[in-house]
Amino acid sequence: MREPLRHLVLVLGDQLDLDASAFDGFDAARDAAWMAEAAEESTHVWSSQPRIAFFLAAMRHFAEALREQGRPLHYRRLDDAGTAASLAAQLRADVQRLRPSRLVLTRPGDWRVLQALQAVADDAGVPLELREDRHFYTTPADFAAHAQGRRSLRMEFFYREQRQRHGVLMDGREPLGGQWNYDVENREAFGPQGPGFDLPRPPRFEPDTLTRDVIALVRERFGSHPGRLDSFAWPLTRAQALQAMEAFMRERLPLFGPYQDAIWPGEPWLYHAQLSAALNLKLLTPREVIAAAEAEVRAGRVPLASGEGFIRQILGWREYVRGIYWTQMPGYAQANALDAHEDLPSWYWSGDTDMACLRDAIGQTLAHGYAHHIQRLMVTGLYALLLGVEPAQVHAWYLSVYVDAVEWVELPNTLGMSQYADGGLMASKPYIASGRYIDRQSPACRSCRYRPEQRTGERACPFTTLYWDFLLRHEARFARHPRLAQQVRNAARLDDAERAAILAAAKTLRRQR
Repeated sequence: MREPLRHLVLVLGDQLDLDASAFDGFDAARDAAWMAEAAEESTHVWSSQPRIAFFLAAMRHFAEALREQGRPLHYRRLDDAGTAASLAAQLRADVQRLRPSRLVLTRPGDWRVLQALQAVADDAGVPLELREDRHFYTTPADFAAHAQGRRSLRMEFFYREQRQRHGVLMDGREPLGGQWNYDVENREAFGPQGPGFDLPRPPRFEPDTLTRDVIALVRERFGSHPGRLDSFAWPLTRAQALQAMEAFMRERLPLFGPYQDAIWPGEPWLYHAQLSAALNLKLLTPREVIAAAEAEVRAGRVPLASGEGFIRQILGWREYVRGIYWTQMPGYAQANALDAHEDLPSWYWSGDTDMACLRDAIGQTLAHGYAHHIQRLMVTGLYALLLGVEPAQVHAWYLSVYVDAVEWVELPNTLGMSQYADGGLMASKPYIASGRYIDRQSPACRSCRYRPEQRTGERACPFTTLYWDFLLRHEARFARHPRLAQQVRNAARLDDAERAAILAAAKTLRRQR
């Protein structure tokens, strides 16, 4: 007869790590793991079908890994009879049934989920032991110590501290190669012929029986949700994630640096890693990914500029946005420093727009649940920022459509970096640009009905119109801004007729839903 249950270890959908801190001291004779699929996790924002399928399939594969290790597991599937609609409701029922002495949980990636599970524990009178997530290099307390006394938080300073603290890409006390970053070398665009026929393709992982069952479930239960599943081929297990990582290091990391900001229509992957989803679900650890990239640099197989640019996204940016999230929540989610209140255009859910760059980025997103960082920041995010969309709506869209979206990483990237909704806490300026920026990074403008150099008129690029409108609307706010003042002065030179034409054209764009 099994002993009374000591610890019920809660495993969330973004915690698929057999070595997670919640499993420390796990005793198969006295403890059990708990996992649950809950409809609310797909509907509290209207999640896309690729995102739902990715989480559910990865969870079910992880459940198999737990069972293979002989760890007792209580797993509730979405299609099981009697499954509760929310994680909290399902946990409440299972705590009453299993009567554990303690709940154990690695820190979640979502403030909402942590509050809900803590409330269940409090109501049931069962202690909830929250353990730090050692998947990350830093804890929220570490970041709070870094942030203390700073009026603004800049990733570059934090990143340098992390390089020194963890000895990454260092030559003694100095950065390898003598520079901390190589952004200047990493801003190339593809030539007129594009990336070429020899562009390496990331490995595809054809759905197995378990994944096919999940895809069928998602199509049946969430068929009205956006996105498509016909090309679904994400890594769902640790073995697959390791294979994807090794292929990237070998085939695409050498040219990642120069082309990390480049866009090419119809080419969703280019030289990007597509490892963020596996990292965010904990199928990979950042330490092993960074170690692999650094080894390639030191072996001379990858240029330092490419290796450093990639490592900065993980050791710098990824850790930084998590620190912002946990030190600023829950109020951060309501930030709206630019007083933006427009609705997100309905075509963000369909890609049905005449703007070629947005049509390509959104269509790709709905097909694959993926777009690289420049498409997110400087195409979909830029348009929402210039249009003046309410930041909470932009946040909900990003959290809905991308397979790698977990709130701790998505929310600061959207509200802070993309929409400047925190008023400059994490970004030194709003990332605004006219259609000319997109024209430099992508050939999309060549096939578009709009002209990036025109700000008014029938063929004026909406990005360009709205760029000038943004500067006029926020003229007083940014007149003395050290990085935007020159752009504001350029707008100030417009005569009254041109100003009126821009404002009228922008008003027309805001009526188009």
